[in-house]
Amino acid sequence: MTTYQIAIFPGDGIGIEVTEQAVRVLEELEQHAAYSWAWNYLPWGAEHHRQTGQVAPSDFLEVLRPVDAILLGAVGWPETLPDHVTLEPLVRIRQAFDQYACVRPARLFPGVKSVLAGKGPEDIDLVVVRENSEGEYVNNGGRFKQGQPDEVALQTAVHTRRGVERIMRYGFELARRRRHRLTMITKSNAMRYSYVLWDDILDELAPQYADVETDRQHCDAAVMNFVRRPEHFDVVVASNLFGDLLTDLGGIISGGLGLAPSTNTNPERTYPSMFEPVHGSAPDIAGQGIANPIAAILSAALMLDHLGEAADAERIRTAVARTLSDGAQTPDLGGSLTTEQMGTEVIRRLQE
Repeated sequence: MTTYQIAIFPGDGIGIEVTEQAVRVLEELEQHAAYSWAWNYLPWGAEHHRQTGQVAPSDFLEVLRPVDAILLGAVGWPETLPDHVTLEPLVRIRQAFDQYACVRPARLFPGVKSVLAGKGPEDIDLVVVRENSEGEYVNNGGRFKQGQPDEVALQTAVHTRRGVERIMRYGFELARRRRHRLTMITKSNAMRYSYVLWDDILDELAPQYADVETDRQHCDAAVMNFVRRPEHFDVVVASNLFGDLLTDLGGIISGGLGLAPSTNTNPERTYPSMFEPVHGSAPDIAGQGIANPIAAILSAALMLDHLGEAADAERIRTAVARTLSDGAQTPDLGGSLTTEQMGTEVIRRLQE
């Protein structure tokens, strides 16, 4: 029997609450599976910083390196710690473990109402593939004369041919497994060096994937079209910043961030990959037991896909679809179920 070594990093706020439900679902599957779980719970985050002065211990990358996957809840507690401090370990994990493919599906399930009038489940089913290792989130720059009237801040994005080409190939391969359509998002009309490189690489690669229909949109047009005609999109490939922004919008049009899962994937499996809901730690509702755990549960399904347990991943997605279709909803969806009750509803349908 295979035993998967999984690092559980619940983090802060509702991250702790929703991760608990994702683990419950995974343990339910374990009872009838040819694999088992070995959990390593990591109490890192804002509270760890309060106690130790560090969000995570200095050797956190070495702690994570041997595991098969990382299941993350959410991090952040702005009242006590600036977000850029809390997020630093996550950015380092993504870059040190070369988790260059951030995959964020946006699917409207039956039984869930979109904020878009007249759009149903048949209209909203897309995946944003976000380049996750370079671009605008590389820590490349600095501040000069800090606090003075003539202060200067410089932040330089980094786009490499290798980085752009590999994320675009990842998107093309994913499109081949879906509806054979790929849209690349840039701003090459204004940023003539970095995003013209993206344009050039798309032109080079597209003939190698002649079975995939391709188009390109500037990020401002893409924001408009996500709202106006989401049915146009299948696989969307974007840079680190643009992908980050578009996936929040994708989550909202597909029912809310409580339903939006994501991966931080190292496709070559040289390092562990990380799986997390798109939403944050939501301090405003933390501790109330009303957070929606579906995004965390669907992130666990994506983890199963990555581990090669696709059948059980699909069982989770089917159970979630049935749960939502049957009208089980937490307050963010207009219902009254608690976080734990929602987890129980998914588990009940797994058992059925």
